[in-house]
Amino acid sequence: MKILIIDDERSIRNTLKEILEYEDYKVVLAENGEQALAILESGKEQIDTIFCDIKMPGIDGIEVLDKIQEMGLDIPVIMISGHGNIDTAVECIKKGAYDFIEKPLDLNRILITIRNANDKATLVRENKNLRKKDSKVPPLVGKSAAISRIWTMIDRVATTDARVLITGSNGTGKELVARWLHEKSHRSAMPFVEVNCAAIPGELIESELFGHEKGSFTSAIRQHKGKFEQADGGTLFLDEIGDMSLAAQAKVLRVLQENKISRVGSDKDIHVDVRIVTATNKDLVSEIEKGAFREDLYHRLSVILIHVPPLAERKEDIPLLTQYFIEQICAEYGIAPKDITPEAMEELQKLHWTGNVRELRNVVERLIILSPATISDEEVKAYADPLFKQPLS
Repeated sequence: MKILIIDDERSIRNTLKEILEYEDYKVVLAENGEQALAILESGKEQIDTIFCDIKMPGIDGIEVLDKIQEMGLDIPVIMISGHGNIDTAVECIKKGAYDFIEKPLDLNRILITIRNANDKATLVRENKNLRKKDSKVPPLVGKSAAISRIWTMIDRVATTDARVLITGSNGTGKELVARWLHEKSHRSAMPFVEVNCAAIPGELIESELFGHEKGSFTSAIRQHKGKFEQADGGTLFLDEIGDMSLAAQAKVLRVLQENKISRVGSDKDIHVDVRIVTATNKDLVSEIEKGAFREDLYHRLSVILIHVPPLAERKEDIPLLTQYFIEQICAEYGIAPKDITPEAMEELQKLHWTGNVRELRNVVERLIILSPATISDEEVKAYADPLFKQPLS
């Protein structure tokens, strides 16, 4: 653990340094506020705790504290002063200091304060990391008119329980729209449950959605709660709803009408409170005409329609998406973000993106792996897979 001591009195700095080094702490010294801020701004020292004197020439301790808060550093700051009073102590705490200690400094008080301050700082950091890991929904990146309209629709619709049908080709970000509808809703603290209707065999879809009782079929060795029950109180996202069998569609329609389900192998009704959001890459109107999709279910699901256009129709979003993916992927790999030249960005905008945003991310990842520190247009031409994409004429 490394501690920064800021004090214009050499005797105080040296005394604190000797005490803390005896306790196996590493110590960095600064004789004034300017020097301390330079150390913090450089980022070369990983500081865990700061002791800061209040009365100093030039930038005093209160100003240093203000600057540390402006820099957004999650470092406990312990203010020290030989001229302390209640008003000064209160002002320091209000401005974000962890504690206030009067001179002459007491050894036991110093060590206890350091331990408590760092315990609290560790909890704060862990809590922030958990929030980022568990609840952070990736942004819907873009500045195009289409993305602006989608955000406007999300803001208007999210706070209601209206059913939403999201349309668009594969890889456009339909799931992301569904997640933001949930995140901005009053159900955000409850589960968001996703079902890919295209990935579940027709004979298992009912069990997956509604659950089953033990012994209801050969492999049903225990009772199973379906996705509707798992999403109770939250949002159920039925992705690729156009691939659902007609038999399963009929049962989903009944749930939407009655807010009740029954598990496979049971005639007992179970009440569920679920918001339904669906998505498809198919033209459901055409599917209705072919007899592959129920018209009454379509009208139940499409209270609100949100269309996510293909990337080829919003190429102005490609620079923002590319930069976002560069930062995201480089962070995942633990490397510094790579630069990309304007010419390379123009080359990316010339390409057909049949796989949409998903394909763009894959190409950016390939460029990060195979390119030097700066991605040029030559790397884009070499690695953007011309077998599947040709430049626009």
